[in-house]
Amino acid sequence: MQNIILIGPMGSGKTTVGKQLAKRLRLDFVDSDHMIEERCGVSISTIFDIEGEDGFRKRETKMLSELCERAGVVLATGGGAITSEENRILLRKGYVIYLKTSIETQLARTQKNQNRPLLENVDAESKLVELMSERGVLYEQEADLIVVSGDRIVSKVVDEIIEAMDR
Repeated sequence: MQNIILIGPMGSGKTTVGKQLAKRLRLDFVDSDHMIEERCGVSISTIFDIEGEDGFRKRETKMLSELCERAGVVLATGGGAITSEENRILLRKGYVIYLKTSIETQLARTQKNQNRPLLENVDAESKLVELMSERGVLYEQEADLIVVSGDRIVSKVVDEIIEAMDR
């Protein structure tokens, strides 16, 4: 089975939807950010502090290269994975689903999470708007399917994905 790859901005529900989708489809679930943290033994924020965003992005590409070689997984990517052409080529090996959500929903979902280095010491709303203006077109371009996740019940988002894949 082709891998299912979830893309979208931070706070769009990639991990939450991915876990339920994998369970329903009886596939393994993998979160690339969590795998990077596991491998490095430190948080994404710590990697950003030590190596900067460039260092993190190199680790992310290496991890995605590994994960995209697996078969039959639901893969949740980091919000910025889409910015690298190399990553976009890797992601095309799977069925790519863009979980689209509003800035308001992103703010609500990310405000209490301390492991969001791009939102540290900045106006979170302005940063999320900036990131979406840079990445939104890429998410849409690369997606085989676009699903609005927003404030919807996760099981309904999963139902929509499965129905679309069955068509």
